[in-house]
Amino acid sequence: MKQYRITVNGKSYDVTVEELSGMRQSPSGAFGAGSASYSAPPANIQPTANVVSSANTAAPTASEQGSSNAAKAAPANNGSILTIKAPMPGTVISFKVIVGQKVKRGDVLLLLEAMKMENEIVAPQDGTVVALRVPASAAVNTGDPLVDLA
Repeated sequence: MKQYRITVNGKSYDVTVEELSGMRQSPSGAFGAGSASYSAPPANIQPTANVVSSANTAAPTASEQGSSNAAKAAPANNGSILTIKAPMPGTVISFKVIVGQKVKRGDVLLLLEAMKMENEIVAPQDGTVVALRVPASAAVNTGDPLVDLA
């Protein structure tokens, strides 16, 4: 058995891996054993929305605001609008923001249920919510607009 310490998002995990006899394969990469740390710069990709699996959501809720604010829009600050689109088909469970609310990168905008899992859709940048494009409980497809940020 081999033991490894793996760090994911700043949290360390101790992992024990058991080698099965007759199943050994050599890695094709240049990674070696030891306590070396490997990291790569993030890809320069502009996501349509960041998704975080939500085992426990502690964000303040404005869950029912989505249905009443779906058509309302606050005036834009500088005319630059970023539309957050659905990364997968699913159902909007609730909105965690309201129109006019200032958000920071990583703040949860809404919960999207897909394949019986709740996924947090988070703000990819700082901004102000100018529109909730669908009501709570709406079924959406990949690429459907969800929230507009300015």
